[in-house]
Amino acid sequence: MPDVSLVATLAGTVLGFILGALWYGPLFGKPWMQEMGMTAEELTKGFNPAKAYGLTFLAGLLAAYVFGLFVGPEPGMTFATSAGFAVGLFWIATAQATNYLFENKSLRLWWINSGYHIVRFTLIGVAFGLLG
Repeated sequence: MPDVSLVATLAGTVLGFILGALWYGPLFGKPWMQEMGMTAEELTKGFNPAKAYGLTFLAGLLAAYVFGLFVGPEPGMTFATSAGFAVGLFWIATAQATNYLFENKSLRLWWINSGYHIVRFTLIGVAFGLLG
């Protein structure tokens, strides 16, 4: 069985979930909606919160767990945090950049969405640095 800290996995997941609420709420919610070309009313039409938040939490849990596999047991704060930052910037943000270029989405939207993942994976790294 892989040696992954379930406490760090859960902590990283919860940190990412809280960050998402702040990032797409008071921090960047309005600019994000503007770049998406949607209003709050349009976003909530047909929205199923249990499905959206439940699957988001599950996806975050899987991402944090696999990150734990990547950094290994007791990775140390510097390595885990640097790895989290690198995952967010060089794997997630660059993959999104490819999509955004072909989908003709704005650079501002890319920064908002990619910035979230850069900070999110950095926080997951912090969780593994402290609790891994």
